[in-house]
Amino acid sequence: MRILLFLATNAAILVLISIVFNLLGLNGILDEQGVNLDLNSLLIMSAVIGMSGSFISLAASKWMAKRSMGVQIIQQPSNSTEKWILATVRNQAERAGIGMPEVGIFDTPTPNAFATGMNKNDALVAVSTGLLQSMQSDEVEAVIGHEISHVANGDMITLGLVQGVVNTFVYFFATIIGHMVDRIVFKTERGFGPAYYITQIIAQICLSVLATMIVMWFSRWREFRADAGGADLAGNTKMINALRALQRAHEPQPLPGEFAAFGISSGVRAGLQSLFMSHPPLEERIAALQQRG
Repeated sequence: MRILLFLATNAAILVLISIVFNLLGLNGILDEQGVNLDLNSLLIMSAVIGMSGSFISLAASKWMAKRSMGVQIIQQPSNSTEKWILATVRNQAERAGIGMPEVGIFDTPTPNAFATGMNKNDALVAVSTGLLQSMQSDEVEAVIGHEISHVANGDMITLGLVQGVVNTFVYFFATIIGHMVDRIVFKTERGFGPAYYITQIIAQICLSVLATMIVMWFSRWREFRADAGGADLAGNTKMINALRALQRAHEPQPLPGEFAAFGISSGVRAGLQSLFMSHPPLEERIAALQQRG
């Protein structure tokens, strides 16, 4: 239902933008400049290109995580720690109103965890060996609550769809810019000249940088929600202590690609780099939880 509603919203946005283009006469303006583009068709094609990549990524996210991170799924617990992890995940999943996720452990000395999956009733929650070795059980419980909250909030789906929408407009505007440079500056009359391809690629790179800032801002906002959800499931004090434990630990190695946005922690950056952070600074996250009381 979440996906259907989001797609319906995106379709409505595309229709609205198409109407605005027609009211402003942008097609006519471009035609006068020799840029013969059907903006409505381009918008639809851009949406197909932009959204398809996100859906493929979402659909393959669990498979990719298991292989790229070396996640070992706990089928039958082989020790008391694995038994406790399964029981904790099951209890929190029931309280959050989601199906029991697959639970796994990946081997890395740094404390981290992540959740992924296209369906909140068929997700994957994984914790690192470093997390289990360096944190107390109450802190691990809070970390698991944080990841369960990501699943319950539908963060994987929502962030993937946001990325798809952003990709749509990156391709859309990059194509328009490429056509304008090719037709107006280099006077190409038929087909596509080299300037179109070169300009479109450069425009996509530049616009993608701006788009990444938008997606990462949204990711940071979702982290605060997941912290609050983890606090509700495990307790506010436990969640604060878990974040403080991450502060004491060595800077965690970043998770690869899309999984970084759903880990419990991310490397701290400063200056302009902070615009590309998937996670807010731990100090801000702790302060937000402290304000909850």
